[in-house]
Amino acid sequence: MPINKEMPRFSVRWMVAAVLILVVSGAFFFCEYIIYFPTILKCAWPKINHARGEEGIDGRPMDSAVRAMVLSDTHLLGAVGGHWFDKLRREWQMERAFQTAVWLLRPEIVFILGDIFDEGKWSSQKHWEDDVRRFHRMFRHSTDTELVVLVGNHDIGFHYEMDWFKLQRFEKVFNASSTRIVTKKGVNFLLVNSVALHGDGCPICQSVEKELIKLSRDLNCSLQQNLQSGGSGVMDSCEGSQLYPPAAPIMLQHYPLYRVSDAGCTGLDAAPPEERHLLFREKYDVLSKEASQRLLQWFKPRLILSGHTHSGCEVLHDNKYPEISVPSFSWRNRNNPSFILASVSPSSYALSKCFLPEESTVISVYCSAGACLLLLLLAHCLWMKGLLQCLSLCLLGKHKSL
Repeated sequence: MPINKEMPRFSVRWMVAAVLILVVSGAFFFCEYIIYFPTILKCAWPKINHARGEEGIDGRPMDSAVRAMVLSDTHLLGAVGGHWFDKLRREWQMERAFQTAVWLLRPEIVFILGDIFDEGKWSSQKHWEDDVRRFHRMFRHSTDTELVVLVGNHDIGFHYEMDWFKLQRFEKVFNASSTRIVTKKGVNFLLVNSVALHGDGCPICQSVEKELIKLSRDLNCSLQQNLQSGGSGVMDSCEGSQLYPPAAPIMLQHYPLYRVSDAGCTGLDAAPPEERHLLFREKYDVLSKEASQRLLQWFKPRLILSGHTHSGCEVLHDNKYPEISVPSFSWRNRNNPSFILASVSPSSYALSKCFLPEESTVISVYCSAGACLLLLLLAHCLWMKGLLQCLSLCLLGKHKSL
């Protein structure tokens, strides 16, 4: 008989333990894995509008548009300012978000618009190699997807911190020049090292500006040759130039082109209202007026994509050059990270924005799970206390009857 009396208490304990384990594991798997799927499944590749004159440049069909995913400012924390838990939490979020997005959306090319690392501007070689190793693990991808990385001020330092060693170290890791043109399906993606557009004649600035002038000449000659009948009679100034598809480029860079502030920016991922009217500093928050105008005159881009501000914004320069500022991809910089999905053809493009799970949602789920655990434990303790009191009263009654 004593065994039978103990069995209810024994089975209740196991039942409570099972419920506790279920709540904890359920909250963990939902917040760390499952939540990314329904969020990113809401996103879709935008369709290019036929009305933009798609049948123009080279007659490519509509389904030949490049599917490009664009994100920015990952800021992988370094050894100096990065707390281990901050690294673990935010890097896991970016890894799961990126891996889920690439698996579900299947982009052909992914651009990261600079500030890949948070401490590249001062990290030692050992710490740099550790940061690079973590980056390659987090942003691993199949051979069907091309990953293209741009340089930012946190990767090689602001202009006054930048040097050849840091720049070449960055270029060596990603096996490419920081200023170049990437061509895919007849689309020209112009990558600009905007950190070096200070305009003071520094050696790196001169090298980057020289390369930009050459690329501008090559693109202009490609357009001119396409306009000439039969492709003959190329201008003498274009001899020896490299030919690209005859299409205006999509320009990608870390710093935004010059604008006064974010006062005109709206949307869920715009800067907070109290920050939108803060004036931007030239050559620090945005490019200078002079550098911005030179880029627009040299390349006449049909779209500019930039990062750096950690917030979203849409700007129209000179009433004809649209720029999209891409928000940070990391919870460390904003509660609601996002990225851009771009369908791009040689003569047209369409964009859509894809938001990631909000950090506040994940925190709320964990807090709710914690509250449930406390309530279950409290209810269990109260129930066990009541059961013990009941048993003690019964035993006391039997003792008196005897």
